[in-house]
Amino acid sequence: MLLGVAIILSSALATGAGWPSYGGDAGGQRYSEADQITPDNVESLSIAWQYQTGDMKSRPEAVKQSAMEVTPVLVEDSLIFCSPFNEVIALHPGTGTEKWRFDPQISLEQYPANQYICRGVSYWQNDSAADVDTCAGTIFMGTNDRRLIALDSRTGKRCPAFGDNGEVTINPGMRLAWPGEFQITSPPAIADGKVIVGSAISDNLRADAPRGIVRAFDAVSGELVWTFDPIQKTMASDWQKDSAQTTGHANVWAPMSVDAANHLVFLPTSSPSPDFYGGNRPGDNRYANSLVALDTRSGEVVWHYQTIHHDIFDYDLPAQPTLTTLMRDGKPVPAVIQATKTGLLFAFNRLTGEPLFDIEERPVPATDVPGEVSSPTQPVPVKPAPLTSWSITEDDMWGMLVFDRLSCKKRFRTLRNEGIFTPPSLRGTVELPFTGGGVNWGGIAIDPQSGVVLANTSNAIHIISLLPAADFEAERKKYPDVEISEQIGTAYAMKRDIMLSPLGVPCNAPPWGQLSAVDMNSGEILWQSTLGTTEDIAPLGISLETGTPNMGGPVVTKSGLVFIGAAMDNYLRAFDLRTGAELFKGRLPAGGQATPMSYIWEGRQYVVIAAGGHSRMGTTLGDAIVAFALPD
Repeated sequence: MLLGVAIILSSALATGAGWPSYGGDAGGQRYSEADQITPDNVESLSIAWQYQTGDMKSRPEAVKQSAMEVTPVLVEDSLIFCSPFNEVIALHPGTGTEKWRFDPQISLEQYPANQYICRGVSYWQNDSAADVDTCAGTIFMGTNDRRLIALDSRTGKRCPAFGDNGEVTINPGMRLAWPGEFQITSPPAIADGKVIVGSAISDNLRADAPRGIVRAFDAVSGELVWTFDPIQKTMASDWQKDSAQTTGHANVWAPMSVDAANHLVFLPTSSPSPDFYGGNRPGDNRYANSLVALDTRSGEVVWHYQTIHHDIFDYDLPAQPTLTTLMRDGKPVPAVIQATKTGLLFAFNRLTGEPLFDIEERPVPATDVPGEVSSPTQPVPVKPAPLTSWSITEDDMWGMLVFDRLSCKKRFRTLRNEGIFTPPSLRGTVELPFTGGGVNWGGIAIDPQSGVVLANTSNAIHIISLLPAADFEAERKKYPDVEISEQIGTAYAMKRDIMLSPLGVPCNAPPWGQLSAVDMNSGEILWQSTLGTTEDIAPLGISLETGTPNMGGPVVTKSGLVFIGAAMDNYLRAFDLRTGAELFKGRLPAGGQATPMSYIWEGRQYVVIAAGGHSRMGTTLGDAIVAFALPD
């Protein structure tokens, strides 16, 4: 690729010292040019301001079904974010004072499958409108009750020309099992005057489920322009026995990324329905579990790569693809990096789909479940190495005390365990990394100057068991506190359980959470640091340096700092980009299971994170947006 073109591409992705998109820029680099806070002075950070949404008082019961995963954006002199209940709020960037607030009044009786979640909003500047026009600057948000809403960025009022008084309701294409089966939890992508949305759909309920159709709407009128259905009915070799007719999902629930200069939107797709049994959908299931590049003008596929064939592991692509420029043979290459639940980083030329590191099809264990036909191989890049553990033995079982460890070992002996990609089984299978493991929705950050990626990972074990369909009700009554799903329309129900010791700690040895730095030019892992302590989850506040499972991602700044919350203790941390040393730990009022952001406002750098906790992780719940800065 020509050097000049690569430089233009790289510059087009730059965020500067602001934060106009969920991932910092439209390509999700999570990088800030702000450099006022440095490794030398970061210890002096303190809370500059704090804002509370009021949800803890106004919706205390609903908060118990929520996760505050939002990252604000800084646009038109306002810090704008959404609450888990889809209220859009604009704050003054320097004081945290509320400027405006919009409430779409979603129902609190829909029981959303994926909790009440809103990861962020998106901003679009209409270049055809005058600056004074209503909605010349527009905020777009998808809701838990499947609406796409457009608001004026300066006032928070609805855009009257968009859809029906500022909103479009998504038609899932079939009758829902209950209202919360289908949601929109991630911010839309915006390109070529279109707003592009995915969906979050309940896992494991049924085989014939809503399809993961991606929809593009005109950003002014709200009219549907194009759709992309990842389950293609015409691909007989990939969807055998007409299985595409009766299979759902393969949805895009994580954020998408946009290369505006090349008219590309990148979709990280998920597994087909249901997650753990594919006997009803034989074949590789093309476009599911894939990085798919679409032409933003037409919705046509430009290229794709499938990272899991015939997924029966719930190894969705959970993270926003990261667009950047990498070096190959001394030349810059426009790249896209896709992080995965397996702890792998796939890197491609984002214009052609050519892998930047060789990818091998490696043999994997075969299924022993009647009716299932598992894939004989799975793709694994030769570099970088996996960032999480891929295998475990009985001798690796861990516990706080001797009896704790012995209990883990006893249970382990009963399970099927042949390393990663061991298929689910009737006796129970060790799945490592677990389905929330590796990299999740928080994604990765990259320092574009060095090509170093920062990735936080979780390391724990799921036990995945299949149950004959006739045993579903009895098993659910027998294990009321364990996730057991029916998988209607298949021969098997499923049971998914974290493998914990009697004392409630993971049976695999720590660290259970890590932050890694990877040179994506060479493919080498530079360092790995433990992320998180047990302070806010252990009895009596016992703080062990074990690392914890984590949700939320990192941010990297020009000065060489990596900021991250994510862990199950209530802290924002800063690490040294060069060494991985933890340099700062700032106390939060609740769990920081969100990705921070950073910006310069009136000469002062702020680092902002949502601190509202995560109900399913069991972290401290709250409703705060917290800004850190150096002393005036």
